[in-house]
Amino acid sequence: MIVGLIVNPVAGLGGAVALKGSDGPDVQARALALGAVPRAAERAAAALRALRARRPDVLVRTVAGPMGEDSARAAGVPYRIAHRPPATSVSSGAAGTGAVSTGAADTRAAVAALGDVDLLLFAGGDGTARDVLDAGPRPPVLGVPAGVKVYSGCFAVSPAAAGATAAGFAGSDGRTVDAEVVDLDEEGHRAGLVGARLYGTVRVPAARDRLSGRKTGSSAAPPGSAESIARAVVAGMRPGTAYALGPGATTLAVGRALGLALTPLGVDVVRDGALLAPDVTEQRLHAIAMSQVTHGVLSVIGGQGFVIGRGNQQFSPRVLAALAGVVVLATQQKLAALGGRPLLVDSGDPRADAAFEGHVRVVTGHRESVLYRISSASEELS
Repeated sequence: MIVGLIVNPVAGLGGAVALKGSDGPDVQARALALGAVPRAAERAAAALRALRARRPDVLVRTVAGPMGEDSARAAGVPYRIAHRPPATSVSSGAAGTGAVSTGAADTRAAVAALGDVDLLLFAGGDGTARDVLDAGPRPPVLGVPAGVKVYSGCFAVSPAAAGATAAGFAGSDGRTVDAEVVDLDEEGHRAGLVGARLYGTVRVPAARDRLSGRKTGSSAAPPGSAESIARAVVAGMRPGTAYALGPGATTLAVGRALGLALTPLGVDVVRDGALLAPDVTEQRLHAIAMSQVTHGVLSVIGGQGFVIGRGNQQFSPRVLAALAGVVVLATQQKLAALGGRPLLVDSGDPRADAAFEGHVRVVTGHRESVLYRISSASEELS
């Protein structure tokens, strides 16, 4: 089995430092200056380890250096170099961070060089998915989620799921389905203008349970649903306790109920009805959670079911460990649309994710809640 691999080494840089994306060299430089740590290579390696555990005969064809080779070497899989990007694309980042300056042209060139593999894995986010789509890939593709925004339907739910799906795919004889590639305008995204645009479709392995699915909005919810949930959350807030409100339309409604204008796609911390810290980074949130009793308030991503790990990377494993508790919010319609699939957690640390396994109480309205199954996105799927 021959699998191609492309890694966008700067994918996900902006998440934990509250930049809401990683597109563009200026944003990447700012993220590094704020202490962001690249994670795409590590997540690609995790996918390859899961792949090789099931298919010891796999051979990886990839791109030299941090666009794939480093991940293949870290995973211990046999690999061959199929493409070498220009030297300017793999220069070290500022302050010796080892970050890499790559762009859309590098990804497109890599896709063209990997046209004869059985399956093409790419590690990144929605921007990377767009670059892969633009290159017109000949083989089926599958995304390893590593970006801040992972709203497209062509991604596996986790790196482990990507590896398992790749292992079960029988190359040219494998069944495929069309999956949508969507993306947000990051400048508008940072300004709070949410609206994913459909750019096209790519062929992916037909493995519905292991695919994220496309993010859907909350427009189908009846008027007042979010406000009803918000009233329940505010009524349950305790004096002297901090609450970290994650991104989402439902948590924005909590802000409105408090009379506060929250950051539309950021994480804001409130206490005693007042804004304690707006648009916090992971580092700031961790400091708050370590210094006082803090609860996380998180909404469910429609269509995907993610609670942690998609657009709210500020809730890192160490932050989750420091929180006194987590409150999950979703309308009944959003839960019903999951069709019985569990809520998902993908913090990047399997041990932190495993702590959520079981059932969680989801606030669905004023004096309304349900127990719903929640799972690590990396759990083994049969």
